[in-house]
Amino acid sequence: MSSHLAQEIHLARRHEEILSQRSELLQQMETYLGDKKTKKTWQTQAADAAHKRNATLLNDIEAAEKKLQERVYLLPHPDTVKLETLYWASIKESLPKWEQFLLGRAEVPLGFKKMKTTKQNISYPAEDSQKQTL
Repeated sequence: MSSHLAQEIHLARRHEEILSQRSELLQQMETYLGDKKTKKTWQTQAADAAHKRNATLLNDIEAAEKKLQERVYLLPHPDTVKLETLYWASIKESLPKWEQFLLGRAEVPLGFKKMKTTKQNISYPAEDSQKQTL
């Protein structure tokens, strides 16, 4: 009978171990499923954010493309660009002649008249209206 009792005790302990392992595995499974749900939620949120970001980038690219297409039509005429280039080239060419004058170290370069500002040369709108009424 003692052998049956010893065997019964041994089986009861083994049963407790199995129940303990089962409980532990159930806990791990619940944790795993919770983590899986959290990960899925996070991935869904990340996918939504990426979708919004991509939509914003696409809109920005389309707006930039539209601006570039509009700018093509706003480019100046080649003749205007040529005249502007020639103008700035002439400025750069004549700058050394004017440099000392602009720095206040010399007179006006040869070939240019110095304009004197006198009261006779300056016309004021208030004086013109007074002269007309007199």
